[in-house]
Amino acid sequence: MSALPLDLPLEYVRLGLRFDRLEAGFVDAYTGDPALRARVADEPAPTPAGLRDQARALLGELDSAGLPADRTDYLRGQLTGLECSARAMSGEPVRFVEQVRAYFQVDVVLGDPAQYAAAHAELDTLLPGGGTLAERYAAHRRREECPPARLESAVHALSSALRDRVRGQYGLPEVETVRYEVVTDKPWSGFNYYEGDYRSRVAINADLPHRLSQLPHLVAHESYPGHHTEHCRKERGLVERADRAEHTVFLVNTPECLMAEGLADLGVQASIGEGWGPWAAEILGDLGLRFDGHLAERIAAAAAPLNRVRQDAAVLLHDRGADESEVSAYLQRWSLVSPEWAAQQIRFLTDPLWRAYISTYVEGFDLLSRWLAARPEAQSVADRFVRLLDEPLTPHAVADELRGS
Repeated sequence: MSALPLDLPLEYVRLGLRFDRLEAGFVDAYTGDPALRARVADEPAPTPAGLRDQARALLGELDSAGLPADRTDYLRGQLTGLECSARAMSGEPVRFVEQVRAYFQVDVVLGDPAQYAAAHAELDTLLPGGGTLAERYAAHRRREECPPARLESAVHALSSALRDRVRGQYGLPEVETVRYEVVTDKPWSGFNYYEGDYRSRVAINADLPHRLSQLPHLVAHESYPGHHTEHCRKERGLVERADRAEHTVFLVNTPECLMAEGLADLGVQASIGEGWGPWAAEILGDLGLRFDGHLAERIAAAAAPLNRVRQDAAVLLHDRGADESEVSAYLQRWSLVSPEWAAQQIRFLTDPLWRAYISTYVEGFDLLSRWLAARPEAQSVADRFVRLLDEPLTPHAVADELRGS
């Protein structure tokens, strides 16, 4: 009797669930059969070496599995990330740049201080007055802070407005919902917990000050048209209609994370576009929360090159031998942040699960911004962006399209 053919997508899901037993939170979302997860939970305790070997075995079977090219490409990237995660979990020394390459299919280098200095010069013209640029920038941020007691109502107002736009632009399942909650003591500012069946729980970290001009980006990133929208559309399309089991599990430190974070960081651009500042100011103004939307939009554009400083900090910390005090000084100098904010960023960069994750935001936004801008002349932003919501694209595939455009 011949052996049954290997169901490689299903074995990939099992493998991903096993990683969560070693590192809680490694499975960011799971919408598959609960019985499968229960069976994995009843298995003997996994080891990093065992998971490494399983990832390598599935990689070896991939080309003979008879899957379509896009599924093969997707699974190859995911399994390569898992193999590297298992090596890191076993204590094998893995350089930061190597981790980022294996996890997210991108190569990282330090940013150019000349570009950071140019961004500072632009900000200097937008924030006149006495004191250093860092002091003026901090004062501007304080003026924009949302009172903690008003945070939840502001988030709900922006969420409702963005949901209406996204429903018209991209389409959403009729029954989808997002539930917001305020939390504390987390290394991130916001987090989407996708629960399946078109439902998300979005946690917002109240330990951090939330600026009014940043709230549209936070809500767009986590909900509309970001993580929640992507999960809903992929669950309906890739899982329910196309029966692609590999999309029932979302795993940290794999290429899909770079795609998801880059997509989410483009949320305001893909849903509002130019003029998002006055748009958000009008919505929040109805709640008595006021900020200068035109100035906020100009400052965000001027400060955009400083986004890369966070990744520089990770390279310096993990690969260049800098200590935390040196990295804090670097963040304060170029990102123009307070010592407290620098400490929060270092907390994220030193978390065992998240240490390489900063590159999903930096490189994901850069890669997908260039891809969105390189769309055919007759193609709208929405028509280009919906591919990110619906297709199992990988960073390699996007880079290949850019090279061919």
